[in-house]
Parts: sequence; structure tokens; C-alpha cells
Amino acid sequence: MNLVNHPWNIVFVAGFVVYMAIRQVYMARTKDTEKSVSRIDGIEKILLVVVFAGSLLVPVLYLLTQLFAFADYVQPAYAPWCGAAVMVPALWLFWRSHADLGLNWSMSLEMRREHELIRTGVYRRMRHPMYAAIFMFGVAQALLLPNWVAGLSALVSFAPMYIVRTPREERLMIEAFGEEYEAYMRETWRVFPKLG
Repeated sequence: MNLVNHPWNIVFVAGFVVYMAIRQVYMARTKDTEKSVSRIDGIEKILLVVVFAGSLLVPVLYLLTQLFAFADYVQPAYAPWCGAAVMVPALWLFWRSHADLGLNWSMSLEMRREHELIRTGVYRRMRHPMYAAIFMFGVAQALLLPNWVAGLSALVSFAPMYIVRTPREERLMIEAFGEEYEAYMRETWRVFPKLG
């Protein structure tokens, strides 16, 4: 079992539990808020399944079975330290992104009734800090899990989601908020904070 063979896997599991707990808390808080727009289609469902597999299923199979043992490698001693160092701000940004959105958060392409455009907190300088946090967590996973399949699975599965969903999400926001969102787009970058 990889969980006990590699002590850094325990660090990954701890971070993963925090990550999932954050998501569950905000899913519970928003589950009863009424949706006014939903753009969940076949493409969105496929992307969600791919992300689920890469972010949850593959790491769990790696940790609990020998299924991906063929892809194990010996990593430099500094790699897991770097992974832990990236994981901490990733988890903070993931939590802060949810907290700043509040009831406006949705796991998919949906808008809530009385949806607000959030331009404060971490959204002040970037439009998609939650995606930035997910990419950072994927980097941490790659550095903490010494396996080519499980280590890279979150990044590889989330990249298509980001590439396909972000323009669709931004079109939805332009439809809802018009010039206000277009101005916000000029003032911010997607996943990097715009300084100045």
C-alpha cells in the first residue's frame, strides 16, 4: 500500500481531506439556493467526470492499490518539500475563493437567483482564483506523489476543463452582467493576479 510506503503520501492525503472538506462545506451551503441559469450540457458533464477521475479516483487507487506501481519513480529529496510548500497556499486560495463567492458559488455553469458579481477579496485582482488554486493543488500533487500517473492526473484532467469551461463561463457572466463584467475583465487576469 503506497500510503504507508511513502510518508509524503500522508501529507498529500491530509491536504486532500482539507480540499474536499472545503468543497463539501460550500456545496452544503449553496444546495438550497435557487438557480436562475444552468448551462450544464454533455460537454460539461464529460469534463466533470474527467476531473473527478483525475483528481479523486486515480490518486485514491494509487494510494490504496498497486495498480499504478509501474509508473513509480524516485523523486529528488526536495520535491515533496516543494509540494507541501505549494499545497498550503493552494488550500488557502481554494478556501478564500469559496468564502468570497459565498452563495454565488456553483460547481458548474450555473447562476443563482440574485447572483452578484464579486469583485472583492481574491477576486479583486484575478477572475478565476479558484481555478488557480486547483492548478496549484495539482502541482502539489505532482510533487508529493512519486508516480507519473497519479502525480500528474489532477493537472492533466483539469487542464481541458479550464480550457473549455473558462470562455463559456465568461460568456455567461457577460450575458448576466454586460459591460460591468467586460470592465472587470479589463481590470483583471484569469488565474494570475493583475498588479497595479
